Amino acid sequence: MGALVTPSTEDQALNHMPLREADVAPFPPAAGPTHRPADAQAGRDALTVARHCLDDMKAEETVEIDLVGKTSLADTMMIASGRSHRHVGSIAERVIEALKGAGVGPVRVEGLSTCDWVLIDAGDLIIHVFRPEVRGFYNLEKMWGASRPAEQERLVG
Repeated sequence: MGALVTPSTEDQALNHMPLREADVAPFPPAAGPTHRPADAQAGRDALTVARHCLDDMKAEETVEIDLVGKTSLADTMMIASGRSHRHVGSIAERVIEALKGAGVGPVRVEGLSTCDWVLIDAGDLIIHVFRPEVRGFYNLEKMWGASRPAEQERLVG
């Protein structure tokens, strides 16, 4: 027969928690999107940083799509194009560096090795950087209900 294990005083305290105390705070809330003022401020900061980087790096046809009410993935999606693989990679690396420097995190990245389509997930902000041919093929603007800049001009003019 095995040796008896005596519970520690910490274990005993946890096992003898009064019922009322358990009812007051049974478990922390499930992980999910929380929209506290600090989170909203961080989202605006990330958006400002991303706009500045895309503009600095001469990204083309930049579009912002408001996702609030459409999905819980993020609040804003930005889509931009680079002229070549190298340009797409440079834009993405600059945006990632700037977001991390601004304290936005964690920043997750996909597609940086091929630079056809780089996805940057910064929490409430998702950024897609495409080569023009790949962007035209996937046409995310149509999927999420936004027009490309050239189409917007034709509609207005």
